[in-house]
Amino acid sequence: MKIVGIIPARYASTRYPGKPLALLLGKPLIYWVWGRAKQVKLLNDLIVATDDQRIVRAVERFSGKAMLTSKKCRSGTERCAEAARKISADFIVNIQGDEPLISPLVITQVINASYKEKDVFLTTAVVKIRNKEEYLDENIVKVVFDHNNYALYFSRAPVPYPQGGVIERFSFYKHLGVYVYPKKSLLEFKSLLPTPLEKIENLEPLRILENGYRIRIVLVKKDSYSVETPADLQKVEQILEKHKHFFYIK
Repeated sequence: MKIVGIIPARYASTRYPGKPLALLLGKPLIYWVWGRAKQVKLLNDLIVATDDQRIVRAVERFSGKAMLTSKKCRSGTERCAEAARKISADFIVNIQGDEPLISPLVITQVINASYKEKDVFLTTAVVKIRNKEEYLDENIVKVVFDHNNYALYFSRAPVPYPQGGVIERFSFYKHLGVYVYPKKSLLEFKSLLPTPLEKIENLEPLRILENGYRIRIVLVKKDSYSVETPADLQKVEQILEKHKHFFYIK
């Protein structure tokens, strides 16, 4: 069983151009994501898939492995799929390039859960939302799932809506940027056309649900913070500064 981690890293982001090279404690964002993923012992290989030679050079400077992919890829998942065509693997772990605090334990949990699933398109992680600000933040993707832990919906909106506004009485969950695909599923994803709900929400997992496939949800306890804006970068830098003895990679 060969498991390969792929970190999609797009330079030409419309919301935050050059984000993978934004500096955190003097090192590029992609360095921190790579370092966290590198600690996952189940991964047989780890590759950064990018649209820009500048990111390739940055990754090679810290002795990482990078692959140049097409600028025409419409999403991180499509970028992973393009890279996956060129490598040998049974499972592909898509680790989002903007989550420098992602826990290696979370990645491991999702990989382990994916072994048990035969009829799902992919396996991914959620964590419980702990405050109202996260619940209302459109940059944080909320997930609704059934009693068997299969996804029902992904949204940037505050869902499910608590009738009467009593948020504290409900459980809400946010999506973490880790996807584990059987390689054949990932390659099939690129052949699926973008779907109406995906276009509205700008969320790739909806393409999978709209085509009738199942997504397995793994509930984890360790939270993470994605970098969507320069303000997020500052927040993450404060966390890294406080705990750099834990996060720092040599």
